[in-house]
Amino acid sequence: MAKKNTATVVRELLLPVIEGMGYMLWDVEYVKIASEWHLIITIDTEDGINIEDCERVHRAIDPILDEADPIENSYRLEVSSPGIERELRTDEHIEFCLGMDVEAKLFAAQDGKKSFVGILAGYEDGIITLETADGEVKLDKSSVSKLTTVYDFG
Repeated sequence: MAKKNTATVVRELLLPVIEGMGYMLWDVEYVKIASEWHLIITIDTEDGINIEDCERVHRAIDPILDEADPIENSYRLEVSSPGIERELRTDEHIEFCLGMDVEAKLFAAQDGKKSFVGILAGYEDGIITLETADGEVKLDKSSVSKLTTVYDFG
């Protein structure tokens, strides 16, 4: 059996707690930033997240992480919002953002373009459908290097 990575172990540990508090566990990342390891827990709700939400979740999960001790080395615990413009990395992220404006950056050009902007109109069997100014575009998820929501600040 394959060993689970740190983010997966932490996700499984914290998911019921965070959902029980009324939040969606958007993402878990365990990354090295400069010389320090960071455990970044990203939460969301349909109404958005504020600093009080982040503090509330931080206080709730900190003792759980201390007790379970799933990470051997020292790290900084961060709880944050995914923000208005967020990266869509999982199938759940893509499905949650259907109907929103997104930008898809590709590994290799398709129809002469390496980037498409449009409304995320569908996602089925690994195919992302965008409604762009030039019409419908279908992209295989494996061809997308980065998919993010875009917000018109104008």
